[in-house]
Amino acid sequence: MKNLSFFLLLVFPLIFNARSETKQTHDSLVLGLKHSSTTPDAPFNRAKKPSDVLDDVAEPLKEVRDGYIISLNIGTPSQIIQVYLDTGSDLTWVPCGNLSFDCIDCNDYRNNKLTSDTYFSPSHSNSSSRDSCSSPFCTNIHSSDNPFDPCTIAGCSLSTLLKSTCYRPCPAFSYTYGDGVVAGTLTRDILKVHGSTLNNSTREIPKFCFGCISATYREPIGIVGFGKGPLSLPSQLGFLHKGFSHCFLPFKFANNPNISSPLVVGDLAISSNVNLQFTPMLKSPMYPNYYYIGLEAITVGNVGTKLPSSLKEFDSLGNGGMIIDSGTTYTHLPEPFYSQLLSVLQTEITYPRATEVEERSGFNLCYRVPCPANNILVDDLPLITFHFLSNVSLTLPQGNSFYAMNAPNNSTVVKCLLFQSMDANDYGPSGIFGSFQQQNVEVVYDLEEERIGFEVVDCTLKAVYS
Repeated sequence: MKNLSFFLLLVFPLIFNARSETKQTHDSLVLGLKHSSTTPDAPFNRAKKPSDVLDDVAEPLKEVRDGYIISLNIGTPSQIIQVYLDTGSDLTWVPCGNLSFDCIDCNDYRNNKLTSDTYFSPSHSNSSSRDSCSSPFCTNIHSSDNPFDPCTIAGCSLSTLLKSTCYRPCPAFSYTYGDGVVAGTLTRDILKVHGSTLNNSTREIPKFCFGCISATYREPIGIVGFGKGPLSLPSQLGFLHKGFSHCFLPFKFANNPNISSPLVVGDLAISSNVNLQFTPMLKSPMYPNYYYIGLEAITVGNVGTKLPSSLKEFDSLGNGGMIIDSGTTYTHLPEPFYSQLLSVLQTEITYPRATEVEERSGFNLCYRVPCPANNILVDDLPLITFHFLSNVSLTLPQGNSFYAMNAPNNSTVVKCLLFQSMDANDYGPSGIFGSFQQQNVEVVYDLEEERIGFEVVDCTLKAVYS
């Protein structure tokens, strides 16, 4: 992160310019998710059970770039902000201020010229306030081992926060992702959720806590965190004793404004699971808020592969396991297993390689697949099956492994394997099961039973239409 020192210098004049206020609990929530896409080569505290029931709700969504985004309805009067769904983090954050928001090394931010519905303006909400120093959320956001945390740099220790002897409001913070950083202040405001179309009910969640972000590094768009930590949306809404589910529409629906993927939160998400296969959630002592599952094997057609044990268990320090993450587009696998999988695929596939597309896109296996004059693709590429713990086998639907990179040309189309190699780290998870491989798969996070269920389905049958 060569620009990070500049980022930190830029952050401090900006991060103290935010205000904010929010919270309540319910039983079921249904949100629409829109799959956003550019070209593929752009590469807890358990809340009390509520006394009243929130019916299913659906939210309109908008395409921004690769990922699935959801609309947050925040403030008084309401401001609708488009953010990514991320099961791999806890913090919900939105860019704050149009002119004051800085995004460093964000090509998509500059190229797409994000519109006003990407930003939240706390000064335009009369229910917005800064979170207080005595808040447990304040302690949580500053308790991670983050050397770039402004509170850490300023010498505001965790013990000071716990004693509530620091400045009120909560000090500014920074929050790191795989290759990005955001900085800002914790804000509280009203979050509105909408009931089912049957009764069109709305519910206001007062004092919902989120990050009001004024500067980022490689993070141009906000995020709604669905992890297991106290700052996550399910946690603040009181759903960590229940669960949620989603059914991601495939890439081909990315530009269709009339259809959205369903995200269901609460009782409804786990009430119907007759045909699902469930694999247990693994408990990581290092990252307890991630959703870990154990991967035992991968088969290509009928050919099995031998996986390292690190994909199904943790070492003495808590490293290993595979996380399921909607915020990571492609599945990542560790070396040398990833290269071994490529070798098996090369043996099984006889089509000519499109090496020039591989060099341009950064993907490792691209082939020229026959496509007749009627443009109906002859897709006989080998099926890939993931074998998780508890005898759960998930055969990826056609299109979840290899993706057509361009329109048919000369009766062929180039398709590339959309898996990637895991970064060579000696800590953290060994693999990531990404959102592209979850398309046309209903995924159920049963948090009460601590398990994750899979069922291959046509997600258009469960979609939200507008």
